[in-house]
Amino acid sequence: MNPGKQIRSYGLYIAGKDIEGDGWVYTVTAKSLLEDVFTSVSLKRTLEKDADSPAAEHPYVVGRCAIADDAAIDLASEAAAAAAPGWAAAPLERRIRLGTLFREELLRRQDEFVEMLVAESHPVKLARWELSCLLQVYSEESIRWYAQQMHTEFEHEGRRLIVRRQPDGVVAFNPPQNAPAPSAALAVLAMMAGNAVVVRAPRSIALSTLWVLRDVAAPLLDEVGAPPGVLNVVCANPKQTLDRWISSPLIDDIFYIGGSQEGLRFQESCVANGKKPILELAGNDGIIVWKDADLTYAAEAITESFYGSGQICMVPNYVLVHPEVADDLIAEVKRQVADVRPGYPDQEDVLLSPVRRTERFFGLLDRALEQGAQLVVGGRRTELDGTPSETGVFLQPTVLRVDGMAAAREHDVVRHETFFPLLPIVVAEPGDDDVLLDRFLDFVNTNEYGLRNSLWAKDDKVVDTFVQRVVNGGLLKINDSHIGFLPYLPSHGGTGLTGGVFGEANYPMLKTSHVQGVSVARDISPHRAIFGS
Repeated sequence: MNPGKQIRSYGLYIAGKDIEGDGWVYTVTAKSLLEDVFTSVSLKRTLEKDADSPAAEHPYVVGRCAIADDAAIDLASEAAAAAAPGWAAAPLERRIRLGTLFREELLRRQDEFVEMLVAESHPVKLARWELSCLLQVYSEESIRWYAQQMHTEFEHEGRRLIVRRQPDGVVAFNPPQNAPAPSAALAVLAMMAGNAVVVRAPRSIALSTLWVLRDVAAPLLDEVGAPPGVLNVVCANPKQTLDRWISSPLIDDIFYIGGSQEGLRFQESCVANGKKPILELAGNDGIIVWKDADLTYAAEAITESFYGSGQICMVPNYVLVHPEVADDLIAEVKRQVADVRPGYPDQEDVLLSPVRRTERFFGLLDRALEQGAQLVVGGRRTELDGTPSETGVFLQPTVLRVDGMAAAREHDVVRHETFFPLLPIVVAEPGDDDVLLDRFLDFVNTNEYGLRNSLWAKDDKVVDTFVQRVVNGGLLKINDSHIGFLPYLPSHGGTGLTGGVFGEANYPMLKTSHVQGVSVARDISPHRAIFGS
């Protein structure tokens, strides 16, 4: 590398040390990929073949991360296994403090956090939302609640009774490519629970993951006195890494974020090999709009569907609307969608991200139209400036109208997560409100997926009925942002395909630990304790 060229450079992080890898992967600026994708991709390939190439001086280059081979992946697992018992024995208060320090450091370095994500093509607004998510996950209120769940004590007839959670041991994290750094940051929760962790940084987009764990989290572990090896980060191929984790006797839990079908197959492999699978899979979130809803605010929540071009698991994927307000809602959504635009990720008013593989988007759209859906807005590729184009790397925010609940799930765009800026609005058939309410609830609860559900309604009866009877999804939001995070509430999780067969709401600190009851007695006769006097 040219010594005059200042880029971020990360080795493998194992047992508290930076270790050389088997080659490098490079990150180039998102802006360069939009302006000259051929040159940017060619530059990456050139550098990854020859790290000493003069191309490393190119202004497109942001940073590089070392690649792990099989031996390094195993070394990281060994380091975590060696560190886990000592860290599990550390007082809960010291481990919990790690979360407070992590939040403070994120706040101090929030501009840097946003810059890292923007460099990896996240629109700046989306990056700030991702930061806000972590700040709530690690908020003072949330951390106090985690601590209560991890250890509670009672006094009973001369005994000290303890209900506590003990760490599982070694937890391996597999963050997704669409949001690697915020997902990898959840590993701090597993460490707060007393686990040692191994994190795989995705090869295609590794830089932000190494930054948030190596530069932000690792120094904090030193501050709280964690032994080397509590945190390990490797950049490696996904199948190579997951296969080694599954077969390793040193790994206890695997936190997997990915597609549903792949995740369910992965779950089977984990169980067969004695691992706890913690799954965050696809979501097919719904927004329900009742006839008395504030349509302006409801439409704002609906447009969250297009954040990052819909390539986020927790954005809304379909809308179900009361027939009396359907036309007005659709008109308001169409009006607000006009402000959702493409552009460079560092531009303040940009929300769309590039979509590289669009064949499935157009296949889903064409099938929906053939089945009777109506195109409300969108449906084309677009250039950086919003001009429709056959070669644009962005997709227009696309809204469909689907009439009738009865046949709505015959549409793939309604039944499944699309992961595109493609949103169907299902207009319910006219009917008695009590009957419609039952049908709306059935529609939500029979969704094959589960992550988040939203309701927009003012009628207390409708709100209370949803609160009492919605059983699908790890989170229910009423008259609020669909994607916003709040203290105490779970960050991830659901039911159905979304979370696998154990798909309850996911608090990573609790999911990577297990409940244990303890009774401490003094001067009590065992026989008397059982049989009484």
